[in-house]
Amino acid sequence: MSFLAKNDPEIYALFEQELERQSYNLEMIASENFASNAVIEAMGSILTNKYAEGYPSKRYYGGCEVVDKIENIAIDRAKKLFNCQYVNVQPNSGSQANQAVYQAILKPYDKILGMDLSHGGHLTHGAKVSSSGKNYQSFFYGVELNGRINYDKVREIAKIVRPQVIVCGASAYPREIDFKTFRSIADEVGAYLFADIAHIAGLVAAGEHQDPFPHAHIVTTTTHKTLRGPRGGIIMTNDEELSKKINSAIFPGIQGGPLEHVIAAKAVGFGENLKPEWKVYAKQVKTNAKILADVLSKDGFDVVSGGTDNHLILLSFLNKEFSGKDADHALENAGITVNKNTVPGENRSPFVTSGIRIGSAALTSRGMRDKEFTFIAQKIAEALNNINDTSIHAKIREEVKELSSKFIIYDRPTY
Repeated sequence: MSFLAKNDPEIYALFEQELERQSYNLEMIASENFASNAVIEAMGSILTNKYAEGYPSKRYYGGCEVVDKIENIAIDRAKKLFNCQYVNVQPNSGSQANQAVYQAILKPYDKILGMDLSHGGHLTHGAKVSSSGKNYQSFFYGVELNGRINYDKVREIAKIVRPQVIVCGASAYPREIDFKTFRSIADEVGAYLFADIAHIAGLVAAGEHQDPFPHAHIVTTTTHKTLRGPRGGIIMTNDEELSKKINSAIFPGIQGGPLEHVIAAKAVGFGENLKPEWKVYAKQVKTNAKILADVLSKDGFDVVSGGTDNHLILLSFLNKEFSGKDADHALENAGITVNKNTVPGENRSPFVTSGIRIGSAALTSRGMRDKEFTFIAQKIAEALNNINDTSIHAKIREEVKELSSKFIIYDRPTY
């Protein structure tokens, strides 16, 4: 019996419920993935006991000789993975990584030009409800009705706004991001280019998406999503002076003692990303997403931008009587977990939306390939074409459970 089961059976029972949910549902939220048992074991390790404020060889606590080695391994692996010179592996999340970047290079009320949240951007790219939109003047570019960024319009907006930093990267954009063009825009208006690759980092690392370096001054990413590591963030740059400012912005700027158990898990995850089989995985992630787009498009659904270049697709229901919220709920009943999402031309509230976002990374981690994703796309279409028929949803749930049982991700995980 595990220590958790013995000491807290109530929480243990809920863990078992969550394991059941993850095992027999189809997790297709584009920001989620399945970390390996090795990553989970590192996160639940004795390193959680250690305080280590500061940086390797420059700590404010004693007894850091071991965690120094681990943090340096995480840094070295990230540098190799993303081909950059300086990495801070201490951010507790992607949002905190982004917050630190702003603190490092901006003064209060400086100008940010980022992607509009309703067009696929992220809260930390200047949204008014975020600290990035409260501490700085935020301005936005978006996508056209075809679902794609118009770089000429971004340039026009940048010339008018004259921001101190341009943020590129997205949380719901199915097309490749042109970092080189973004850099030309940034140079033209004298701005830093800051690339947030949280969603596409696993593809970038495998060469399945163009690299933000050498174009971006600063790059951030989460370490989960397509990287399949622990929940956390990192910040990267090739500029030594910027790296010093970033380090100070993280500690003592916005964080205290780093989570060394999570940093160890980041190191383990980066080690997995550096293996040759990672490229095979990332390529299949893209293939699986394209299958979803192709099958659903042929079934009459409006796939935003006409397809995908990465790990996600967006479906628009502007031509349907049901909403993104309705679709999210129907698919949940069918055992398929996605999330409602705004789409180009949105005419509903952000709490309802007219679309859904679907990702391929997590199910690819489970070993599902072309055949399974064709079947899954067909089941998504069936559920949405019968959006109010709970009996059909129940039938699909049983079919989903049968498929999932052949691809169990954790035989017996270390909680």
